[in-house]
Amino acid sequence: MPVLMKLSRIITSDISPEQIIYLREVDGERQFPIVIGMWEANHIERRVKKNQPPPPRPLTHDLLIQVVTQLGGELDSVMISSLQERTYYALLRIKRDGELIEVDSRPSDAIAVAVSCDPPLPIYVAEQVVEEAGK
Repeated sequence: MPVLMKLSRIITSDISPEQIIYLREVDGERQFPIVIGMWEANHIERRVKKNQPPPPRPLTHDLLIQVVTQLGGELDSVMISSLQERTYYALLRIKRDGELIEVDSRPSDAIAVAVSCDPPLPIYVAEQVVEEAGK
């Protein structure tokens, strides 16, 4: 059964290209970090902070949301689906014509899309991933 999680922390650094986000279990105590790139971290942080002005033109994650919507889809959720050799894999889940379509994604991009939606999309993590990440 997938575990519902939320973005709990973003740790950014000006001196490192690697940034860190933490996902925390909504109804529990488990949490784990995911290392992401600077661009994705900046986008996520900008969306989480409500006092930031919106960009004058759509950014890539905003564009993806618009494309899905214009093609008749509805963004449903994000699923961090696996952890292989210290690399997380994610799926962006889209509903269209009664079907659930899962699109391969980097977790950072999927989470950036999730926090860019209004309301933000749910973030699920496969139980096995939560267990492996906690080791």
